[in-house]
Amino acid sequence: MKVSTIPLIGRAENHADRTAIIACDGTFTYRQLLETSALVATGLLEGRDDLNEERVAFLTPRGFEYAAVQWGIWRAGGIAVPLCEIHPPSELQYVIQDSGATIVVGHPEFSSLLRSIAEDVGFRFALTSDLLFAKAGPLPKIATGRRAMILYTSGTTGKPKGVVSTHLNIQAQVNSLIQAWGWSGDDYILHVLPLHHIHGIINVLTCSLWAGAKCEILPRFDPLEVWQKFLERDLTLFMAVPTNYVKLIDAWEAAPPHRRRLLSETCRKLRLMVSGSAALPVSVLEKWRSIIGTTILERYGMTEIGMALSSPLYGEREPGYVGRELPGVEVRLVDETGDPVPPGIPGEIQIRGPTVFLEYWQRAEETRKSFSDGWFWTGDIGVVEKNNYRILGRKSTDIIKTGGYKVSALEIEELLRTHPAIEECAVVGVEDPEWGERVCAAVILQSQENLSLDELRTWGKKRLAPYKVPTRMLILDDFPRNPLGKVTKPAIRELFMRA
Repeated sequence: MKVSTIPLIGRAENHADRTAIIACDGTFTYRQLLETSALVATGLLEGRDDLNEERVAFLTPRGFEYAAVQWGIWRAGGIAVPLCEIHPPSELQYVIQDSGATIVVGHPEFSSLLRSIAEDVGFRFALTSDLLFAKAGPLPKIATGRRAMILYTSGTTGKPKGVVSTHLNIQAQVNSLIQAWGWSGDDYILHVLPLHHIHGIINVLTCSLWAGAKCEILPRFDPLEVWQKFLERDLTLFMAVPTNYVKLIDAWEAAPPHRRRLLSETCRKLRLMVSGSAALPVSVLEKWRSIIGTTILERYGMTEIGMALSSPLYGEREPGYVGRELPGVEVRLVDETGDPVPPGIPGEIQIRGPTVFLEYWQRAEETRKSFSDGWFWTGDIGVVEKNNYRILGRKSTDIIKTGGYKVSALEIEELLRTHPAIEECAVVGVEDPEWGERVCAAVILQSQENLSLDELRTWGKKRLAPYKVPTRMLILDDFPRNPLGKVTKPAIRELFMRA
């Protein structure tokens, strides 16, 4: 059997009999992952020498099979296109068709759904139960410059786009985080994040497997189960999104005092806890710090760039800030003409380096417009203060232009969360003929609390500049969210427009 040149595979051969993955389907070593992924690869090849970057869309439950199929696609020379298990058929079909996938791989649990989609468009459908027991055969050598994966953006500003990363991009992203966050083979991480998103795929699973560490994958996020795992396992790392931390806090607060003390104490054995994929409210960070005694590490990244900024592994972490550049990543802030801005002045974040993606799949013009002299325009606005980056929000959704002022929705949200009646909030700009955009706040109230717009405005005027005070308010039971729990602000804006 030919040796693959994919660095991730080569490193796994050195870890052999160490535990790689623990999941509902069992406990598996690196040797088992190598052997099983080789079977998947030969099953996909069907006697051919190389898939030559054919796209392979796949959907499996969270666990060992996911990693085995992903690695098998890579080892066969294909491009992995992970699907989301909670997406409706129409969204799955969109990703399969847009990526031009010629093979669709599915666990028997998803057989009827995926088989019908594949047959409708004339693609090959393969069951994981068949691939996992294929006969081993020769595998191609894979150059690191090849396309490896297509991940689809959340589509908050239109149809989701396929973000193409090469094996070299993935290697650079992982090396940056291994160095910054001190990963080693002694680490043990609990995985609760979606496996169709860069946070779960790269930051957790791939970093863990690259380091020779142990990764325990839960079938879904459940706060009580996570707390129990904190108690039972010798975990060293945990990464999650703000919504997860909110639910963990709720579960902790619902526990009796003696159990709270036990849970807090057991969390202190973890060397690092990370939050990302959405802004972490300072109130949540401070509550979690009061529970476990340490500050969550915050970072900034996106599908196109991997991770770019991070609070320090050691040293003081400033609440509300995402730290400095990660190793191997260049970051700068620019104005609307592309000229760099000085510290203290907001600007759009640009990223350059080997972690940045190759292209938007079959969208050459959008790819071209997204780069300037090798710098990628992120569409996010930030500012450097106290030698740290602070994220002000998306240029398209979190920067509100009202009455000639540019206002950060995230800044207003942080303030509104300190109101005693407000549990959560989402601030958006809604088009207005007089002001350009009006500042509008959707809120979830604390239990048994009431709040009128006049009361909110009176309170806000004492704490915010007049043009930042919301002029409209909606009270909701919950917010529309994406699979990561991140609020989808275009849907919030639509609610205001309907009202």
